Amino acid sequence: MDAPSILAIDQGTTSTRALCIDRAGQVTRMTARAVDTEYPADGWVQQDACAILASVTAAVAECLEGAAKPSAVAITNQRETVVLWERGSGKPVSPAVTWQCRRSEPICRHLKEAGRESLLRERTGLPVDPLFSASKIAWLLEQDAQLRRRADEGEICCGTMDSWLIWHLTGGRLHVCEIGNAARTQLLNLATCRWDEELLQLFGVPAAMLPALTSSNGAIGECSAAGLEGVPIATVLADSHAALAGHGVFAPGTVKATYGTGSSLLTLTRDPKTFAEGLVSTIAWHRDGRAAWALEGNITMSGAAVHWLGRFLGLTQPVEEMVALASSVPDSEGVSFVPAMAGLGAPYWDSGARGLICGLNTSSRLEHLSRAAVESIAFQVRDVFEAFRRAGTASVETLCADGGAVRNDWLMQFQADILGCPVLRSSAADLSAMGAAFFAGMAIGLWADEEEIRAIAGKPERFEPKMSEIERRRRNDAWLRAVERARSHPA
Repeated sequence: MDAPSILAIDQGTTSTRALCIDRAGQVTRMTARAVDTEYPADGWVQQDACAILASVTAAVAECLEGAAKPSAVAITNQRETVVLWERGSGKPVSPAVTWQCRRSEPICRHLKEAGRESLLRERTGLPVDPLFSASKIAWLLEQDAQLRRRADEGEICCGTMDSWLIWHLTGGRLHVCEIGNAARTQLLNLATCRWDEELLQLFGVPAAMLPALTSSNGAIGECSAAGLEGVPIATVLADSHAALAGHGVFAPGTVKATYGTGSSLLTLTRDPKTFAEGLVSTIAWHRDGRAAWALEGNITMSGAAVHWLGRFLGLTQPVEEMVALASSVPDSEGVSFVPAMAGLGAPYWDSGARGLICGLNTSSRLEHLSRAAVESIAFQVRDVFEAFRRAGTASVETLCADGGAVRNDWLMQFQADILGCPVLRSSAADLSAMGAAFFAGMAIGLWADEEEIRAIAGKPERFEPKMSEIERRRRNDAWLRAVERARSHPA
């Protein structure tokens, strides 16, 4: 009999990964496929939904080549990105409009001017912002009267990436959305964990096109495609939420930061009504009939900022070359880079902010600008972490860190220095995939409980702050001055 294993599918913004994870929590196989992003107009960011699906199929096929079928599938996915497709054929009728896209800004501005933000915050925990899925769906339907008619009549499906993948993995039998992902659409009522009829009317989204809601783990469905025929889908989690589980965090009290294309700082709370200035309320996951609520701060451009600047400067390998340049100097020599090219997320929520480079002098070099770009990741995390400190809802004595950028030792050291507290770097790569796999393993009995998961998660690496308090204040003050200059409505 083959040893039990979990296949974790991590569908992210820049790539799709497939990982086979054994009972010891070890990754035995891993494959990846890049996902391209299109920028057809200022502020517009989209992907090809069929290309996303193809990346999943290819990564899974390579990962499972010559191996036994897994015991279960776990899915984790980029959040807020939304696509519309035909119910009959499964073919997309829209691009995948990504979480970074700002094309629905006019819709959001109209809602604010109409005084609807307080209702949306009360029901969904989220501010009015193009980040979230509802305004994206509304924008797509506004562009095509025929599409809206078909949506009203139930011919068109909509969904976040988990919905899109599950639809195709099950041969079109299941049109569902995991509740944690649904909480990011701005159409879900946090208190009831159901689609909210008043919010559907507010955004003009027909109920007929929405997926059914499903818990984060359990008997979600059974695959009938991609070489996974008969394998159960045991878990679906949004990527940031899955990373929290990957740290072995299942109860309130810990703040984690996931460093990716954007970044997310997240902590569990005990009450869906928990509110903190600059942060949003959301649902991390839903299992055993209960929702796990959370506070979160979303950063729009972190790793994406480094990639953007490298591409802007014409570098052939934008991220790798930028990091190498940044690593060659000890600091930015006073140069600041605020990556607000698509506005600022938490804690500012200023969609009108724009990117800014300042502090240049006659001795400034490309290395200093590169350093400022990488340091902007840590400064933005610091801004959100300060919002958690002010909220007082979680321990802010340490920060748990994961994601691609945490492999950079000096960035983690700089993060600890700027925060003035230790940073605990996870020993595991691909933490979102691991977190989803942990949930799936518990669902099928591969692991007994959360205590066993915490033991598997392992001990993190610790970075202690070394910067003096005077220098920390000087650097943070310079950053905050730069942010104020980038904002559309200075505080």
